[in-house]
Amino acid sequence: QVQLVESGGGLVQAGGSLRLSCAASGRTSSSYAMAWFRRALGKEREFVASISGNGIIIDYADSAKGRFTISRDNAKQTVYLQMNSLKFEDTAVYYCATRRSPAGSREIRQYDYWGLGTQVTVSA
Repeated sequence: QVQLVESGGGLVQAGGSLRLSCAASGRTSSSYAMAWFRRALGKEREFVASISGNGIIIDYADSAKGRFTISRDNAKQTVYLQMNSLKFEDTAVYYCATRRSPAGSREIRQYDYWGLGTQVTVSA
């Protein structure tokens, strides 16, 4: 089993920044791809960003491009999501996920393990 614990969420004004962290433990591997998803109130969970096991291949949802940066520190088994220029519509619960493959994916069903999420609230 792999455990994922997100942190770093909170309340921020529009235009502000937050940095989310996701620490992995258990039977994880630095070769596993990791990703961030989010779910806004009343909406379905959606892809935000993914990073390959070696950290080279990165993918962003259109809503995240130019504002969010995903990165990972394999020595710490941690993935980060730096979020800048936050908008009201970024308000959501943000989830970290990992899959037993080095390749990232935008599909929820491709991920094997999930964290419980961290709330991000952006005030207009």
